[in-house]
Amino acid sequence: MPPLLWPIVILLFGLALIVLEMFIPSGGVLGFLALSASVVAVGLAFYNGGLYAGTGFLAVTGLVVPLFIVLAVRWWPHTPVGRRMLNKPMDEDDVLPNDEETQRLRQLAGRRGVARSLMLPAGSIRVDGRTYDAVSDGVTIESGQTIEIILVEGNHIVVRPLDESPPAEPNPEGDDILSQSLDSLGLDELEDPLA
Repeated sequence: MPPLLWPIVILLFGLALIVLEMFIPSGGVLGFLALSASVVAVGLAFYNGGLYAGTGFLAVTGLVVPLFIVLAVRWWPHTPVGRRMLNKPMDEDDVLPNDEETQRLRQLAGRRGVARSLMLPAGSIRVDGRTYDAVSDGVTIESGQTIEIILVEGNHIVVRPLDESPPAEPNPEGDDILSQSLDSLGLDELEDPLA
């Protein structure tokens, strides 16, 4: 019987234990047994094969075991145990209901509409004849200003203003009250309340 047969068999057993550790979480028991098997295999190689065979076996084991561990760790996330342990985060499609309203909201991204109210940053918008609650992307949007929907996440709609200015709203009172003179407002006839 060749002198290095048992060290090779024990080393292969240790590598199998490393693979088994990836599939059966044992709290490190199988990993400890795999390390012990590798040490025993190197010891037997020195004992049965002499100094040169033992040193060669030690070098091979020193390269093969870490390489095998790296490959097993890379393969582990694709195993049933790895997928269960890592528990990948759910995306929006897994969490949100897949009803008609959700699908219609997703199709709004990139569409244009009109702000129905002053958005500081929240307000309402009108797109394709329907009114939605929305939030601006950080700037004030005037009522009547053209907007573009830049993001839809769930039922959260984010819009930005386009360069088009809002249409001028007619003021039946004339100019803005703050731009009128005091004489035209009739405030000079008021009595001094402190007198």
